[in-house]
Amino acid sequence: MHELKEKIRQLFEEENDWLVGLLKLDIWLSEGQKYFPNSQKKIIKWLDEIIAYFDRRTTSGVVEGINNKLKLIKRSG
Repeated sequence: MHELKEKIRQLFEEENDWLVGLLKLDIWLSEGQKYFPNSQKKIIKWLDEIIAYFDRRTTSGVVEGINNKLKLIKRSG
């Protein structure tokens, strides 16, 4: 499991071409199916956004953080 985790981390750190990234991700998904079934489902669900990351290196992390802070403010209010 650790080796597979390191493979996907390396994939996202080093790959800049979306097509090569997609092919390597497909290989990882087939290798990790047994150990990471929930992750596999999430990756497939968000595949378009993941492919966009390979091209532009952008994520929605900032927006997600703001949304979480807004939810926290609403709950405490």
